[in-house]
Amino acid sequence: MILSKADLAGRLIGRCLAAAVGFSFGCVALVKSIYTVDGGQRAVLFDRIRGVRDFTVGEGTHFLIPFLQEPFVFDIRTRPFAISSITGTKDLQMVNLTLRVLSRPDINRLPEIFTTLGQKYDDKVLPSIGNEVLKAVVAQFNADELLTERPHVSALVRDSLMRRASDFNIVLEDVAITHLSYGAEFSKAVEQKQVAQQDAERSKLLVAKAEQERRAAIIRAEGESESAKLISDATATAGIGLIELRMIEAGKHNAASMWRNGNVMYLPDSGSNMVVGVNTGH
Repeated sequence: MILSKADLAGRLIGRCLAAAVGFSFGCVALVKSIYTVDGGQRAVLFDRIRGVRDFTVGEGTHFLIPFLQEPFVFDIRTRPFAISSITGTKDLQMVNLTLRVLSRPDINRLPEIFTTLGQKYDDKVLPSIGNEVLKAVVAQFNADELLTERPHVSALVRDSLMRRASDFNIVLEDVAITHLSYGAEFSKAVEQKQVAQQDAERSKLLVAKAEQERRAAIIRAEGESESAKLISDATATAGIGLIELRMIEAGKHNAASMWRNGNVMYLPDSGSNMVVGVNTGH
């Protein structure tokens, strides 16, 4: 049977198209059968026949059965996560707390994490258990104790949160309280308490000052009484000579003071001495 040129050309084109389709399918199958796990990552393999495989795939390039198996890559590096919560203390004060958590998945439990939680496991678990732990721990302390016993509070939060996270196969590298603030009512109460303490201290100082003045008055009165008694005894013994002596001494002191004053003039006369004040301004 002799084929025409047109038939030969048609067959050739058909074979070329079949070869091209086969080559394309082979390329797609080859690309689909290779996947890469970068550094700091692990992969979980899902098989459409057997389900999620119970092992993790490490870093590097790996092969799978195209269209039958599919890899799901997890980031296993430690990542920060912030948890904020408004909760009540033991004395019914509202407190705003913020936790900073460094978390990563348990590498050996990645298939279980993928089955139960998926790839966004931290968004689903950490906010809920963080709020739960904060409310349970803060409720054990009064508002002022959160400041005075902050290391103890942080340790309780850290231990409780790590224990709860391990139930979900999540490893917490570090837990820290980064922010703590009180409500407006408590802040106002603290300010009023400080003002009351300052007033109390001021009252104590006033009382102490009054007590010192009272003691000084008593001592001064006792001294004057003792002095009057001594003068009385001396007068009874020596007569009024002591009184005249004190008068002479007082007169000498007054005369010396007026002598040093430039506005005073001394005018002697036959019967008495006269002291006249002179105003130099006129």
